[in-house]
Amino acid sequence: MELRQLEHFVTVAEEANFTRAAARLHVVQSAVSATIKGLERELGTPLLERNSQRVLLTDAGAALLPRAHAALDAAREAVDAVAEVRGGLRGTLRLGTMTTVGLIDFPALLGEFHRRHPGVLLHSSAAASGSQGLIDALLDRRLDLAFVSLPGPHPTGVTLTGLVTSVLDLVVPADHPLAERRTVPITELAGLDFVDFPESYGIRTVADLAFAAASVTRRVALEITDVPTGVAYVRNGLGVALLPRPALAETADVATLTVDGAALDWPFSLAVPSGRTPSAAARVLVAMTHEFLIWRG
Repeated sequence: MELRQLEHFVTVAEEANFTRAAARLHVVQSAVSATIKGLERELGTPLLERNSQRVLLTDAGAALLPRAHAALDAAREAVDAVAEVRGGLRGTLRLGTMTTVGLIDFPALLGEFHRRHPGVLLHSSAAASGSQGLIDALLDRRLDLAFVSLPGPHPTGVTLTGLVTSVLDLVVPADHPLAERRTVPITELAGLDFVDFPESYGIRTVADLAFAAASVTRRVALEITDVPTGVAYVRNGLGVALLPRPALAETADVATLTVDGAALDWPFSLAVPSGRTPSAAARVLVAMTHEFLIWRG
């Protein structure tokens, strides 16, 4: 049994699709199929059930999967140990981040990491499904680390390290009746149309929790996935929005207000899987993130 066989098997199991697995492995689909068939012949039993919709694990495949993960993790740790002795990190680091980062200069952080550790290949992706989508990818082993916002109870299976927190301010059009005010109680926001993020996003969760705690109902008229679009919608009179304060410093033709009587702190955290040991590259990036925040702070 070869590590390559286990890697192909694990990837197909995680993607539940040979085509996506081949793309992730950067090989042709026929090579993945041949590798899996060879592994099944060697073990004397089918590991996967194939149909037109998706690929499912057999009982034997389900029994093999955690052992395959453990073997690949052990091999990675062995490579990391040798690389550290030789003085250089190697491998691939898969990062997930929200479409709205703002609180951290993510390109600057990754640029500094690349300059220090050019032997590590960085794969960065944003989840259209928000922080919950990033957590799902971590638990499915499709990511090694993720920058997320998860207000409320922490999900099982991941460890969160708090990084920074921002306050959400109310953004209204420049000609809105509230535009001349500096503060507004949350109780006065009932009945307004809101521009907000989908429910799987941390910003939306913060707002929903705050309104629920204040027993104030609100209506979300439009959903967005980034702050500039939200500001543009507000500017054009399509609603009001709760958006992170640092992202509003240079906005024009809108007014911002502090909301009183509401907990509108938006947390930003680094998430790692708690069920497996992070790679050496992942551990270094975690440390660099804290260093970066102190240096920039």
